[in-house]
Amino acid sequence: MRYCMQIPLLVILMLVIAGCASNGTMVVLTPDPDGKTGSAMISNQAGNVELTAPNQATTVSDSSKLPTTPAQMDKEAIARLFADTLSIEPKPPVHYLLYFEKDLTLTSDSSGLLPEILRVIGERASTDISVVGHTDSVGSREYNLTLSRSRANSVRDKLVENGVDANHIKTTSHGKENPLIKTGDNVNEPRNRRVEVVIR
Repeated sequence: MRYCMQIPLLVILMLVIAGCASNGTMVVLTPDPDGKTGSAMISNQAGNVELTAPNQATTVSDSSKLPTTPAQMDKEAIARLFADTLSIEPKPPVHYLLYFEKDLTLTSDSSGLLPEILRVIGERASTDISVVGHTDSVGSREYNLTLSRSRANSVRDKLVENGVDANHIKTTSHGKENPLIKTGDNVNEPRNRRVEVVIR
């Protein structure tokens, strides 16, 4: 039996839920964590059916029969039928932006986010944390690469000082190459002086 799908999340769900339906394999198209829904083409020797709307489902009983006509499933039924699958679905990453006054000095608002970041890391027991340093466009490329690396390391050090395992943190730096707000060269833009923290 051949399944053609256009969204990665559905591929994962298919591998997990294959065989769960009592009369074949049921495929349900669910929204991603941001609420967006792609589409999925379910195909076998008898033909294909496309799922295009949130929570549409089809069932494939065997390779010689066309998948059933897509039908809407309510969220409660999906939660009940696929409780085991949904319980192991990974949580979406959590993103934080920490801004800098200058050099390695965090703004007061960004300093205030550190306890929340530590709490989320602890609640998730996260072992996959990205810390990415950035700068605005003031100064040379080399200067900004060094500064962005120092910013990422300073945030990493604050996390480690508060009990996060250093081996769980990956730091990278982009200098002025990936601005949040596009500007010309040598422009002082506070929103580009930042460190991005991603907790998976």
